[in-house]
Amino acid sequence: MYDIAIIGAGPAGASAAIFAAKAGKKVVMFDSGKSITAKAWVENHYGVKEIEGPKLLKDGQEQAKKFGAELVEAEVQEINEDAELYTIQTEQGNFDTSHIIFATGMSVKAAEQFGLDTTEGTEPRVARTIKVNERGRTGKPKVWAAGTVAGVSVHTIVTAGDGARVAINVISELNGERYVDHDMMK
Repeated sequence: MYDIAIIGAGPAGASAAIFAAKAGKKVVMFDSGKSITAKAWVENHYGVKEIEGPKLLKDGQEQAKKFGAELVEAEVQEINEDAELYTIQTEQGNFDTSHIIFATGMSVKAAEQFGLDTTEGTEPRVARTIKVNERGRTGKPKVWAAGTVAGVSVHTIVTAGDGARVAINVISELNGERYVDHDMMK
């Protein structure tokens, strides 16, 4: 049983996984291998001089794994809801979780199949996004969305920040108090 399952392991998903796993939550993230970042050349990401998209993806996923997040390289086939538990089905098995974060980039396919409300996208080439409130929460209990699929800019720095923001909101809900993570120099 996972505390948080993150559908998508690009900048938003991996960033959410970093914060959640570092906070001691049991986290699984699913990577379908379809991130648009895989085709990117990035020179506008804070703290990174320049990087190829595939390396940025790998580095983010490795950082999340360093803190204990599990990476499942599989596409989500179905999500089932039973009271306050969600079961995510993939070709690699089923995964039970209490919270879900959709971080599926430009795709709302899994969200719509799951019954989430979507709306017209506002970014160029982003046809639809998941309807969320100001905290990243969808219309279903304990289901959230972050990054481009939640209506923020497609830029990797923005989606990564939004993934962290939404993860902090989920962690805060799980903890019952506002979560803050500030590392100090050793």
